[in-house]
Amino acid sequence: MRTEIGLGLQSDKPAGTYARLARAAEDAGFDVLTVFGDLMYQPPIFPLLEMAGATSRVRLGPACLNPYSMAPYEIAGQVAALDLASHGRAYLGLARGTWLGAVGLPQPRPITALTEAAEVVRRLLRGDRSGYAGRMFTLHPGTVLRYDRHRTDPPLLIGAWGPRGAALAGRIADEIKVGGSANPDMVPVIRSRVGNDDVGIVLGAVTVVDTDGEAARAKARTEVAMYLAVVADLDPTVTLPDGLVAAVSRLVGAGRHESAGRLIPDDVLDRFAFSGTPAQVAAQAQALIDAGVRRVEFGTPHGLTDDRGVDLLGSSVLPLLSR
Repeated sequence: MRTEIGLGLQSDKPAGTYARLARAAEDAGFDVLTVFGDLMYQPPIFPLLEMAGATSRVRLGPACLNPYSMAPYEIAGQVAALDLASHGRAYLGLARGTWLGAVGLPQPRPITALTEAAEVVRRLLRGDRSGYAGRMFTLHPGTVLRYDRHRTDPPLLIGAWGPRGAALAGRIADEIKVGGSANPDMVPVIRSRVGNDDVGIVLGAVTVVDTDGEAARAKARTEVAMYLAVVADLDPTVTLPDGLVAAVSRLVGAGRHESAGRLIPDDVLDRFAFSGTPAQVAAQAQALIDAGVRRVEFGTPHGLTDDRGVDLLGSSVLPLLSR
């Protein structure tokens, strides 16, 4: 199976920008366009619908929605709308979510929440009238969506790093995404945790590519610093220098992101971001392809500017990949 290459976009752009980037990405040969569902950014459905109208081939989806800030029936409605607008190119990404404490949302029983949310969404999309009585979510018998769906079973992606989330993906999902990782050593770890060879593994991370490789890596360091504390402890294959996460977190908390980034060594940067010249970024992506991922996802900000990054990824990175 040919490895897919995707772009992951932050939903922080003005109207019209998503369509332009999506057209450029599709023309360049990308296979999948993802919009992140990060807290306090635009809801992913807005950019996804704009990109659906501007493209005809690429798959599109949010990575990820969560069942704490959005009810399963709303999730079903959004993926149905995207699938209709894209003529059957939508996928649904679900994860427990991060930083929801900032808006007062607890996240109890995350595996139960994800399992039941996925089941409710699937029953609604399929028109199942039998009802569902879960521990967290319920559908009374006869509760159905009151509109037509393009497909009854769009692909499901689970966002997870840990053993329980990966095992859940192995039971119910088509793909699992390990967000914030560019580390090929994680691929066999996730494969063993998933326990199902039919589930595709997706790795995606901050990406900054430029012909000025040092400038690209400097920007990537600043970007990675903001979430290093979230993902570093999730990777069992990486040993970080003593005190690094605490020092980076302290500087980020003080608003000194560039100073925090400068503390990140090259080998750590390469585990959690794609960065450098097109040849350097292609080599990192090829290592993931060789390790057996189904998809590599180049995440925001892509380059020193969005347009420049997307252009270089399409024109100078994709042609170097053997997939």
